[in-house]
Order: sequence, then structure tokens, then C-alpha cells
Amino acid sequence: MTRKRVVIVGMGFGGVRAARTLAGSNLDVLLIDRNNYHLFQPLLYQVASAGLEQESIAYSIRAMTRTWPNIRFQLSEVNGIDLDQRQIQTSAGEVSYDYLVLGAGSATNFFGLATVQQHAFDLKALADAEVLRNQILYCFEQAVTEPDPARKRSLMTFVVVGGGPTGVEFAGALIELVNYVLAKDYPELGTHLARVVLVEATDRLLASMPEKLGMYTLQKLRSMSVEVLLNAQVTDADGERVVLHDGAVIPAHTLVWAAGVKAAPLAATLQTAHAGGGRIPVQPDLSLPEHPEVFVIGDMAWLEQDSKVLPMIAPVAMQMGIYAGRAILAREAGTTLPPFSYRDKGSMATIGRNTAVAAAFGMSLKGYPAWLAWLLLHIYYLIGFRNRIVVLLNWVWYYWYHERQVRLITGPRSFR
Repeated sequence: MTRKRVVIVGMGFGGVRAARTLAGSNLDVLLIDRNNYHLFQPLLYQVASAGLEQESIAYSIRAMTRTWPNIRFQLSEVNGIDLDQRQIQTSAGEVSYDYLVLGAGSATNFFGLATVQQHAFDLKALADAEVLRNQILYCFEQAVTEPDPARKRSLMTFVVVGGGPTGVEFAGALIELVNYVLAKDYPELGTHLARVVLVEATDRLLASMPEKLGMYTLQKLRSMSVEVLLNAQVTDADGERVVLHDGAVIPAHTLVWAAGVKAAPLAATLQTAHAGGGRIPVQPDLSLPEHPEVFVIGDMAWLEQDSKVLPMIAPVAMQMGIYAGRAILAREAGTTLPPFSYRDKGSMATIGRNTAVAAAFGMSLKGYPAWLAWLLLHIYYLIGFRNRIVVLLNWVWYYWYHERQVRLITGPRSFR
């Protein structure tokens, strides 16, 4: 008898957990992704700030699944899905399914700011981190030979937009790169003139955490010489300057956008309802109302719990992926699962060496204890023993010597 086919689109945090849950079942499971690796996105900013090699935060999908007998992988781009015919259009041809798990993730949301989108850097893909690292190092290289003091300083000015975990972590990592590493690499520059400016549209940082942790983060970043602008919005950019909502201009050649995400473009192609940020409303069991054989997980899914929409973060995607896998197995066994319920295990963000904030189970941590918890948790969730060892060794090396080993300008020149 032909086994039923489950297709999982996207091998992010949710897709990996769904595949792992279905491994060893009597179902034919096909994984589809445009990349042949799983990316640990929370550490992309460390690749961009020269702290980690690209390979240390990515892991081959085929290597991951080689011991899962009923799992196959296909490297291709999904261009569209015919929900009625249960057909997926991919760059490698059509694929049919009995069950479909959609976990294609998210894309950067520039909120309609065309010039900002044209000139800003973001951190969603592995290549983005390399391009941004190249940009930072190119700026310093060009500043060495720049005769105009004003332009020299604008080359060493970096504007980071978004006061969430990504913006905070990157701003902290970047100012440490400048102060502890590039200051030694470029003694002729006077890197005390370099600026890292963090721009946040609301009146506080890390809005998802308790206010006292946001205040601690603000004070810590400012003590590290990061300029934090609250209640400020970027409205325009041209590659050499950043314009704020009140008309203020920051001369800067590097703008990093970490101010929001929306559902991956694939979501817009589906003939179904859409909610804020292009996300897809799902039933309590994560399926589509009109297509119960289709499950949407992670950043693409719109689901309310306790009158709040679940956030677009990795823990939500992981729990959704496990649930979707179990829901499929339950249906095949003729049973049902209770509705999906997200268990919030807390959130955390690192600010710099020895310093982080964490909120979990009603408790708040800051400073070294939070930093140690952040370090251990990220090592735990990395896939691959080698990756864990490499990342840990890099962190130990930086901790003791304040050195970033990956100060390489690679690939074609990307300076803007």
C-alpha cells in the first residue's frame, strides 16, 4: 500500500521539529527548502559582527536527516501551492501531498519605506550576515584613506533600527567590535570617533520583557557608548545619511534594519485569508479552516492565545512544529489532539560580554547570570556537535582575549 505523503516546506525551527516528530513513522515525509541547511538565525548578528564563522551556525539538512528512514529532502524553491488540487509548484516540478506543513518563516518588514529598503542591510539569511560584515570592514578600510574628517566619521557611523532583541544584540556586539578589536586593527583612525546609534520607535527597549530589564538594557548600552534614540523613527535613507521623522539627519553609510518582520512572500500566494503582516489565520489545531490537511506553523501563522497574537519567535515555531507533527500522527491513528497551547518559557537577550537580560517563569535575571543562561541555552539549541564546540571555543577565545577571528572581507565588493 502506498504510504501517505507529508510535505514540509521550510526547514527553520518549526520545520525541523515537525520532521523530527514524524521521523520513523509510516508516512513518506518530503522536506523542501531553498537552502540545503538549517540556519540558527539568533546568532546571525555574531557572523555580521565578525564573531563567528558562517558554517558554525548552519547545519546540513541531509546530514541531519540521514538516520531518519522515512525522510527525504528536495532542494528547490516553492513558487505556489494549489490547495484544492493538493499540488505544490516548485522550481524542480510539481509535488503532490496528503498533508502539508508550511513553515517558510518570515521576511524583513520595511513598512513601505522604499528608500530604506533599498539602502538598508538586514539579518534574515546567511548571506546577509556576510554582506553586512563586509560592509562594516569596508567602511573602516575606506575611512583610513578618506581625507575629509566629516566623511571619515560618517563611514564609521552605524545606525541600527529596532530596539528588540536583534537590534540590541547587534548594537552591543558592534560597539564591542569597534572598541576592543577594530581600535587595535586601525590605530591610525581614532576609533573613539566611531558611532553606533540604536533607533527605537517606542519609549523603551525590549518591549516584550519587564520594564526594569528594558531600563537596565538602555543604561548598559549607553555606558558602552551606544547612542540610543527612543521615540524616534527612520523615514528615509540614501546610503550616506539616515533621516529621522523629525527631520534630524545622521550622516552614516551603514543602516541596519531590525525593526520588524512579516510573513514570507509564499504566504501571499495562498488563496486563503490573511491577517496582519501577511500572516495566515489558523484553527486551534494550526490547520487552515477550509483545508484541514494543511498546517501553518511559525512566523507564517496567526493565532491568538489569551487575547494576544503569538509572537514571531523561534520558541513558538518549535512548539508549533512538534504539535503539527503530532497532529498528523494522531489523525492517522484516528484520534485528535487538544488545541495547540504555547508554553512561554521566557525570553532573553545578550547586551555584551558578561551582560544579558532574561525573563522566565516570573523571574528576571540581568548581568552575568543572565549572560551565562543565554550562552548555555544557545549552545544547547545549536544543531551539530561540531557547531557547538566551534561556537563555544570562539566565545571562550573572545571572552579571554577580546578578539574576533573572522575579520575577513569575502566575496565580491559589496560596499555601498
